[in-house]
Amino acid sequence: MALRLTKIYQIIIVTAFIYFAQLMVLITLQYVPLNYDVSFLQLKSESKLLHYQIAFFTHVYSSIFVLLIGFIQFIPWIRKKYKKSHRIIGTLYVLIILFLSAPSGLVMGYYGNGGFYSQLSFCIQAILWFIFTLIAFRSAKNENYQKHFNYMTYSYALTLSAISLRLFKWIIVSVWEFPPMDTYKIVVWLGWIFNLVMAILIVQVIKRIKAQNII
Repeated sequence: MALRLTKIYQIIIVTAFIYFAQLMVLITLQYVPLNYDVSFLQLKSESKLLHYQIAFFTHVYSSIFVLLIGFIQFIPWIRKKYKKSHRIIGTLYVLIILFLSAPSGLVMGYYGNGGFYSQLSFCIQAILWFIFTLIAFRSAKNENYQKHFNYMTYSYALTLSAISLRLFKWIIVSVWEFPPMDTYKIVVWLGWIFNLVMAILIVQVIKRIKAQNII
C-alpha cells in the first residue's frame, strides 16, 4: 500500500512539474528572439538601461534551463545508472546559476517591482541561490555527498520559486480580492520561503529515515 501511494505521489509530482514547466517555457518564448514589446518590460522604466536589459534576458534565458535540467538530477535511477551524465549535467546546472542566473537575478532584484521589501526579497533569494549552489558544488568535490544532496535540494527549491510564485499568485487571486500590487508583495516572499521550508523538511525526513534504517 505504501509503495502504491509513493508511486501515485511521484506521478502527481512529475505531472505537476511538466504542466508548470511548459508554462514557463511558453513565458520564455515571449522573449525569443529578443523582444522588448512584452508587457513586463513596457511597465519597467529600467528596461531602457543596458545593464538591466542584459540582466533580464540573461536571467530569462538561463533560468529555464536550470529549471529543466535540475529536475533531471533528482530522478534516482538516472543518478545511479548514469553517474557521469549526472556529474556533467550537475556541473552545467551549477555554472549557469553561479555565473548567469543568480547574478542576473540580483540585478533584477535591485530594480524589482513592489518597493524596498519586494526588492529585498528578490535580492536575498538570489544571494541564497548562489550560496546554496556553491556549497552543493564544493561538497560534491569534497565527496560529501549527503551535504551535496541537501544543499542541491535547497538550491533547486529556489529554482522552483519561478513556478511557485505564479502558483501562489493564482491561488490568492482566485480566493481573495487583494489589489494586484499587494498580491505581488506577498508572493515575492511566499514563493521562495515556502519552497525552502519544504526543502528543509524533506531533507530532515530523509535524514530521519536513513537513521532509522541504520538502527
